[in-house]
Amino acid sequence: MPMVMAGGELPQVIQGGMGVGVSGWRLARAVSSVGQLGVVSGTALDALLTRRLQLGDPDGDVRRALAAFPVPELAAAVLDRFYVEGGVAAGERLRTQPMLRIERGEQAELLTVLGNFVEVWLAKEGHEGPVGINYLEKVQLGLAPGMFGAILAGVDCVLVGAGVPGHVPELARRLARMEPVTVRVRLDGAEEAYDHRFDPAALLGRAGFRMGVDTGMDEGGCRCGGGGEGAGCRGAAAPAEGEGEVPARAQVQDVRIESLAPTERPALAPSPPSPARPSLRSLRSLQRPDVLAIVSLPLLAAYLTRDEATTPDGFVIETHGAGGHSAPPRGALQLDAAGEPVYGPRDHPDLAKMAAIGIPFWLAGGAAHPERVAAARALGAAGVQVGSAFALCEESGLQPGLRDALRTRARAGTLKVRNDPSASPTGFPFKVAELAGTLSDPAVRSARRDVCDLGYLRVPYRTAKGAIGYRCPAEPEAAYRRKGGSATDTEGRLCLCNGLLSTVGLGQRHPSGRDEPPVVTLGQDLGFLTDLSPDGGPYRAVEVVEWLTGRGPISQVVPASAGWGP
Repeated sequence: MPMVMAGGELPQVIQGGMGVGVSGWRLARAVSSVGQLGVVSGTALDALLTRRLQLGDPDGDVRRALAAFPVPELAAAVLDRFYVEGGVAAGERLRTQPMLRIERGEQAELLTVLGNFVEVWLAKEGHEGPVGINYLEKVQLGLAPGMFGAILAGVDCVLVGAGVPGHVPELARRLARMEPVTVRVRLDGAEEAYDHRFDPAALLGRAGFRMGVDTGMDEGGCRCGGGGEGAGCRGAAAPAEGEGEVPARAQVQDVRIESLAPTERPALAPSPPSPARPSLRSLRSLQRPDVLAIVSLPLLAAYLTRDEATTPDGFVIETHGAGGHSAPPRGALQLDAAGEPVYGPRDHPDLAKMAAIGIPFWLAGGAAHPERVAAARALGAAGVQVGSAFALCEESGLQPGLRDALRTRARAGTLKVRNDPSASPTGFPFKVAELAGTLSDPAVRSARRDVCDLGYLRVPYRTAKGAIGYRCPAEPEAAYRRKGGSATDTEGRLCLCNGLLSTVGLGQRHPSGRDEPPVVTLGQDLGFLTDLSPDGGPYRAVEVVEWLTGRGPISQVVPASAGWGP
């Protein structure tokens, strides 16, 4: 396996791929450099690319990575469109980038390829450790171009959650061979799906490509680009992963492959040497990355391994204590007095069944403690995936002020992380840290003007006229209802697209100082701060790794808070 560490062992610690830019290239590089698996978040990397360029790319990191892209003309087109020497003026609105679409989405696909290439290339720069990238299966239109960009940069491992990633192993194989793929995209509220074709060779081979102006008009006739109201970002209804059996209907995406003759491959300019490796691999010898499926129970893992084409190289078993999105409880949804989903014994993974599958797995959700690493390994896991402990370290992408406030309040015992069943447009429960000045505050949320100008979590649907439109329950309610959505679906929804970008300092700026407010997600077990930050002060990623993999006296008993075991 490409991500095998020195000495032939799998990593004990996988750093979680959190948020939008929280798990950025600096954090992933820090973790990979000290012998574990660093992971970048693969969500909204096109926005991170264009906004960093508009802010002047002060350290030159983005431009350095773009200089290594194997088709210089395409990188130059993006620089011409988005780079601003010295950065845009304070308070000036940031230019929006084209949205991913089923049809006429080539510009957005190119930005997605480049954004993923840049983030992985920078994460791999200057060391030989493996680097992974984390995707949401819910972002259907971005997965193929995003993964291809990461593969171009030599990514070693792809982790996919928030859905059923049965099509991802085959997708990774074909993209590494530069073969066109046709992915069946689910249409919201319908049994049908739409065949969407992504051709990596055709995209890279476009002569004279010019990054034009996005019209902001969806196929359904709704204006969304440039901050207008109308378009949406809704995630499709989640597969019933937590149910007693896996539904037969469309659980595993269908990926059809078209042959590509070697002579059809685009001619590429040689890339300059990278500090991360002697030279960028040619497109004829791209590495197929490992695929780790993020699931909540062995049931789905067993389902995926029934067919060789859908079998991943490993699994991350993520319990409901982890940050970000998590699977809903099995059975009918019940809420406690605080309005959070109630999980029971059926939601704890049976690790004996997981070990019997015979594929490496890691445990996640309340795993940040040395004794839990040892306990996981004793139960057959290769190790653990840890998110929140890295999210609060100095190399994470969180705004320093937010990071300091979270650590201080957590150590004081006043930080509440709520598992909100309604916040995310995807329909998955989503952990929201309650912090003043963020979208967790009802006053901040009500003061925000609803707008959808990013659209990562929107989903396509069939309009009354038969066209393809896009909608999201976090967009303006009137627009969502006009597109056939129910007003009840909009209750409690947060615009995670804009909120998460603001969390890492890349939020959109609106007139009269109405900048987009942040939203922060963390896991619900923050006990690691007792050891890593006893006084609420800063700590680094290397300290997390050394603490988790240290050789002190440790218990072989799984703590009850971990939620592991039958």
